[in-house]
Amino acid sequence: MLGSPYTHTTEAPATFILVGIPGLQSSHLWLALSLSTMYTTALLGNTLIVTVIWVDSTLQEPMYCFLCVLAAMDMVMASSVVPKMVSIFSSGDNANSFNACFTQMYFVHAATAVETGLLLAMAFDRYVAICKPLHYKRILTPRVMLGMSVTITIRATVFMTPLSWMVSHLPFCGSNVVLHSYCEHIAVAKLACADPRPSSLYSLIVSSIIVGSDVVFIATSYILILQAVFDLSKNAQLKALSTCGSHVGVMALYYLPGMASVNAAWLGEDIVPLSTQVLLADLYLIIPSTLNPIIYGLRTKQIRNRTWSLVMHCFFNLGS
Repeated sequence: MLGSPYTHTTEAPATFILVGIPGLQSSHLWLALSLSTMYTTALLGNTLIVTVIWVDSTLQEPMYCFLCVLAAMDMVMASSVVPKMVSIFSSGDNANSFNACFTQMYFVHAATAVETGLLLAMAFDRYVAICKPLHYKRILTPRVMLGMSVTITIRATVFMTPLSWMVSHLPFCGSNVVLHSYCEHIAVAKLACADPRPSSLYSLIVSSIIVGSDVVFIATSYILILQAVFDLSKNAQLKALSTCGSHVGVMALYYLPGMASVNAAWLGEDIVPLSTQVLLADLYLIIPSTLNPIIYGLRTKQIRNRTWSLVMHCFFNLGS
């Protein structure tokens, strides 16, 4: 039970109190150190990916452009939650203003919707590259790429803006204590005096439509890719599958932790402790951002070689 340090209000709270990870307060310092390390890795790795793709004219293909946007969104996702988490875990600074809370909520949901759309765009890119290689440049023109990126952004904005609006306009007249380490939608909505089920239902329907449709189209792309690969020579098969390996790894990092987090919340506290639910939700937001650039850096030869050249160039320039 939470004691008297947590306040109750009779009107919409000026601030929310983020508990962190309930039941794991004794581990908060170690969590702060771990998150700080992962966040630093995410910022450095994704910044390096964006810089390498931006400055190298040989990496201006659609796949790398989508990867550049994905890296930027990874930084937005991590930066919207991790600095506040580290502040909570390290110094106990757990107050978050009303506006900051819902701004954070919006960016988390919007970034999530954009990232799943980018994974679909990257799957389509691999489909065209492998199944229709002679028409690749004619299909994926800069105009088409821009249109895809704008559509993904508009979709995220249109679907996620109402969710944040619905939750922010709920009446909050009771506890202002959020049993989470960031302003997670369900955790905040539970504090409302009114019925939060409309916003929860909207969130479920929208998430199912966006993620469900994207997963179906991604799976379809890779089924068609596998069918096309089987008709190629052995060397061509290995090359084609290798180019898809990084994308599959990133998809696994994105969807598997998300599925684990959703299923843990769905099972409830009787089966999955609240501390485990919150920890899974936290890791879901930071693990993909941390590991994505490592996966692409290790598996993509062009990025690996160009990154090494850029690092050595900077190193020798500093040395001279």
